[in-house]
Amino acid sequence: MEIGIKIKRLRLKNNLTQEELADRCELTKGYISQLENELTSPSIATLEDILNALGTTPAEFFSDEKESKVVFSDKDFIEKATDRYVIEWLVPNAQKNEMEPIRVTLESHTSLEEDIPHEGEEFGYVLKGSVVLHLGQAAYNVKKGEVFYFTSERVHRIENRTSERAIVIWIASPPTF
Repeated sequence: MEIGIKIKRLRLKNNLTQEELADRCELTKGYISQLENELTSPSIATLEDILNALGTTPAEFFSDEKESKVVFSDKDFIEKATDRYVIEWLVPNAQKNEMEPIRVTLESHTSLEEDIPHEGEEFGYVLKGSVVLHLGQAAYNVKKGEVFYFTSERVHRIENRTSERAIVIWIASPPTF
């Protein structure tokens, strides 16, 4: 493990200069520089002081957990496109999470296939146009700026009955898409 490089990353994340970190730990700026450049190794006591100043613990610092990705862009999205609709999975591998967000673009006068009843809850927000939410035998009109929320215990789907494209953010918990 490259302790110095990891310390530098934490220092920068905390918006500290080498001098500021050194002052908080009663060390010299030169020592922090050597440490970050892997030219020296700290004693356990010094490392604990540095980690404390950086707001972490030895357990967190030495954890092998990789930091989870937090921000995703359109380059990360996974897309399924047909001539009737586009489904974009906004968080790759979201099926391992507790929620799975997608963006659905429905062309005019089309609908998604029915989803069979399953465990969970679903939430949708209409970004553009309007859709009809079919939930069992009931149908609900949902316009731009409105949301829907339901438990997934009945057959469900959305339909676009208009001549305008509809776009919906849809989140399932647990993941089912």
